[in-house]
Amino acid sequence: QVQLVESGGGLVQAGGSLRLSCTASGRTLSNYVLGWFRQAPGKERESVAIITRSGGITYYADSVKGRFTISRDSTKNTVYLQMNSLKPEDTAVYYCAATSRYGLVFDTGRYNYWGQGTQVTVSS
Repeated sequence: QVQLVESGGGLVQAGGSLRLSCTASGRTLSNYVLGWFRQAPGKERESVAIITRSGGITYYADSVKGRFTISRDSTKNTVYLQMNSLKPEDTAVYYCAATSRYGLVFDTGRYNYWGQGTQVTVSS
């Protein structure tokens, strides 16, 4: 079992920055593809950023490309999402997730473990 705990969410003005962290316990995250997802009220959960096991390949949704950066630190068993130039439409609950599958995994149904989520609110 892998337990994921997110932190770093909060309220920020448009144009500001936040860094989300997701720390794992139970197993090393090195064996998992990791992703950040978000869900706004009344909308489906969507993928935001994904990073492969080695960290060598990353994916970003078009809506966040150039503003968000996903990274992982195996020494801290943590994955991060640096969010810059935030917009009101980035407001959502952000979740980290881990999957034992390989490559870039976009389907939420293919992720084995999920954190509890952290709220990000961007005011205009």
